[in-house]
Amino acid sequence: MFAWLRARLAQGMRTSPFPRVGTAFPTRFRGRPVRDPARCRDACRGCAARAPSGFLTSVPDGPVELDLGACLFSPEEAGACPDGAISYSRDHRMAASTRDALVTPTGEVALARALDARARKLFRRSLRLRSVVVGSCSGCEAELVALGNVVFDMARFGIQFVASPRHADGIVVTGAVNTNMRVALEKTYAAVPAPKLVIAVGACAASGGPFAGSPEVAGGVGNILPVDLWVPGCPPHPLTMLDGLLRLLGGITA
Repeated sequence: MFAWLRARLAQGMRTSPFPRVGTAFPTRFRGRPVRDPARCRDACRGCAARAPSGFLTSVPDGPVELDLGACLFSPEEAGACPDGAISYSRDHRMAASTRDALVTPTGEVALARALDARARKLFRRSLRLRSVVVGSCSGCEAELVALGNVVFDMARFGIQFVASPRHADGIVVTGAVNTNMRVALEKTYAAVPAPKLVIAVGACAASGGPFAGSPEVAGGVGNILPVDLWVPGCPPHPLTMLDGLLRLLGGITA
């Protein structure tokens, strides 16, 4: 018993404080993508054609924009610009309230806004969520599991996953919504008591990810259900998800 207590004291506090300023991410961490227009010699139009995903979007005579909802956060996407105008920042904050907010010419994002006063009073800064996996590689689910560990510990903020949609305030959707899971998603959503939330986590849930354009996927959960929070990433970092959830509950305003 005493040996266990000594070991625990030696370990110290493992739970990370939140919100954090200047988080020490690993060297290879890729945060919110940014674009420097001053470094673009061809306005990135050629880059959009070279990008291996729908991350770079362009329209005739219009600016090239970064679609964070379609970004796979791969080095090949940033490398599509030979001028080095596109890079990944160290900023984990990028969850948004609308899908359109994830499409931006510079990478700056209008971060998620809090629910209205009536909803916040109802949930009282507490959420019970049901995870729904609708065709995923399991990367996003691994990060969702990490939210419950001693480092991130989302339960300290009153946020927990539950086994039944009938006990949930909303659903967290991961995956590209393949045809075999669409009905299951719709039935799970219908089983959640109103008012209810939908949180789309990861590139697949936001846009179809690398499977976008396939007739076997829906191209984003927003084509099926109303979404209250969009969390980009492939997969998103736990702090990106936690930041979005706390903004939704009004716990973070800056």
